[in-house]
Amino acid sequence: MSEWTIKKALEWTEGYLADKGDENPRLSAQWLLSEACGLSRTQLFVNFDRPLSEDERGVLRDYVRRRGAGEPLQYITGEVAFRHINVKVRPGVLIPRPETEVLVSEVLAALPTPGPRDVAWNPEAAEQEREAVAAVKKALEEAGESASLSVGGDLGRPSAANDDDADAAAEPSDAAEDSSVGGDLGRSSSASMDETRKSLLVADLCTGSGCIACSLAYEHPDVRVIATDVAPEAVALAKENTEALGLADRVAVLQCSLGSGIGEKRMGTFDAVVSNPPYVPTAVMAGIPREVADFEPTLALDGGADGLDLFRPLAQWAARALKPGGVLACELYEGHMDAARAVAEQAGFVDVHIVDDLTGRPRVLVAKH
Repeated sequence: MSEWTIKKALEWTEGYLADKGDENPRLSAQWLLSEACGLSRTQLFVNFDRPLSEDERGVLRDYVRRRGAGEPLQYITGEVAFRHINVKVRPGVLIPRPETEVLVSEVLAALPTPGPRDVAWNPEAAEQEREAVAAVKKALEEAGESASLSVGGDLGRPSAANDDDADAAAEPSDAAEDSSVGGDLGRSSSASMDETRKSLLVADLCTGSGCIACSLAYEHPDVRVIATDVAPEAVALAKENTEALGLADRVAVLQCSLGSGIGEKRMGTFDAVVSNPPYVPTAVMAGIPREVADFEPTLALDGGADGLDLFRPLAQWAARALKPGGVLACELYEGHMDAARAVAEQAGFVDVHIVDDLTGRPRVLVAKH
């Protein structure tokens, strides 16, 4: 029996998937073998003669079986690249698309650029620091040591615990209205200084995997996000992604329909409302690719007769939630953008314009409050 090398495995997998109707069997084979062997696609090409272990062959067989049945590659590998981050994905939650990256770009372009920290001196803490330094200097002198210390030097710094406080933003609440959702997002404290940034508050409705919320927070240090989704599977996954990316202190995830779980006290405080809601018209659902229809959740896709069933209440909520001058940005169905524009204008939005996606199709509605 001949040895099962990476080259042979690639060739066999590509042929098998082609017979099963895979639209890009070569790319699928590379993805699956990379995942099974723990190698990048580049590493595959420089290790053609490397034999697969029995464990790797077993994993690959399972992956190929699932892909041959039409399961999306992203569900099989468990993650997908989205802009500058990788997010976990799994069945029951919509897979992020490259087109949605344009939506993130439009929101970032509409928000103010990151600003410098505004630092306010705390006189009481400063005096405590001076006293601490003086005490250390006195102790050194009594011990016969000479010391030349100044306030703010290495000696007399705030304790490690206070350093941690200065670096860590207060954790966002994930409770609903009564617990002031998002109230402490972006706040930080220190023993000697009160360091604050002018935080930008964003609502990401129908967050799914959390790819939009996480990208905004990852790419803009002043952004704080309250992300919502009605599906418990999506909420759990979005929370996992915020934690895995180290963004749990700046992205709160709530289970609710649109913005219904965000308290009234937050109305009028958002700098942006962003959403990739279900927007595929019901009649179009019948023609979507099999691997989407059979594996991805209909709840995250079907937008009603014209694809705007959720956009209508979403636009009304955004008009209440946004500050004057705030931005609404939504990914919507290409064939009904004129109707979407009318909905936004009826809700009170101005400067409504449509942005094409990466394939040149009208995809993203952007409007000012």
